[in-house]
Amino acid sequence: MTDSIIAPGRVAVITGAAKGIGAALARHLSNEGMLLSLFDRDEASLSALAASLKTECCVVTGDVSCIEDLTQLRDKTLEQFGEVVLVVNNAGVKAGAGPWDAPEKWRQNLEINLLSAVSVQHLFVPVMLEASVKGAIVNLGSKEGITTPPGNAAYSAGKAAMKVLTEQLAHELMRVTSGRVTAHLLVPGYTWTDMNSPGLDEKMNAKPDEAWTASQVVDYFVAHFRAGDFYIICPDNAVSADLDKKRIAWALQDIIENRPALSRWHPDYQDAFNQWVNR
Repeated sequence: MTDSIIAPGRVAVITGAAKGIGAALARHLSNEGMLLSLFDRDEASLSALAASLKTECCVVTGDVSCIEDLTQLRDKTLEQFGEVVLVVNNAGVKAGAGPWDAPEKWRQNLEINLLSAVSVQHLFVPVMLEASVKGAIVNLGSKEGITTPPGNAAYSAGKAAMKVLTEQLAHELMRVTSGRVTAHLLVPGYTWTDMNSPGLDEKMNAKPDEAWTASQVVDYFVAHFRAGDFYIICPDNAVSADLDKKRIAWALQDIIENRPALSRWHPDYQDAFNQWVNR
C-alpha cells in the first residue's frame, strides 16, 4: 500500500509542474503538507506556483530532455530536503509526427515524452532504493498509448512505450524491494490543460463540457494511488470508465482476432465496434 507516502513532511518531485496536471498535483500535495521539488522550463509560471503554495519548495528551471538539468534537480532536492519518496514524471508535449515524418520530429517528441522519464528513473530510483522508507514513481501515460488512435503516431508510440516502461519498472521494483518502492501509471482522460488547449487562460476561457479539470484528475489519482492501484485510468465527462474498458478490450482483441490494424477506425468494422460498445 502507498498510504504513507502522501503525508506531511515527505518530499515529492514533479516534472512539468508549472501548469496543468503538474500544478494541480503540486497544490494538492502541498495542502497535504508535503515538501515539493518542482521542475519546469517555464520559470515565471513555476516561481509563481511555488510562491502560492503552503509548504517549502525547491524550484529548478530546466529542460526535461537535458540530463544535466535533471541531475541538478536531483542534487538540489537532496541538498535541500535529504530524501525523496514520490517522483512524478508529468512533463510532456503533444507535438506530432506521422509514420514517415522526419526522424527529428520523432526525436523531439520521444525525448520529452519517454526518454526524460528514463533519465529521471536513472537518477532517482537508486536514491529511493538506498532509503529505508516507502516510495513511488508515477509516470504519466495516455489512452493514446493504449488504444493508439490514428493521427499522431509519435505521441501514441511514446505513450505506448511509457506504459511498457512503467510496467517493467513496477515488476523490477517489486522483485528488488518486495513492494517497498512501487511504480504507477496515471492515464488522464480528456483534461482541460494548456497541452490540450494551447494558450489556455482559465479566467478567460470556458471549460469544454466533456473535459475534466486538472484538479479532478488529481483527486482521482490520489484516491487510487492510496489504494495501491498500478493502472490509474481516469474517465472524463464524455467517456465513462466502462467505455474505456470496452475500447481497451477491443484494441487488444485486434491481435487475438487478427483484425486489421486499428480496426476501431476501419470502415469495415464500424458496425461491429458500435455493437460491441453498446451491448
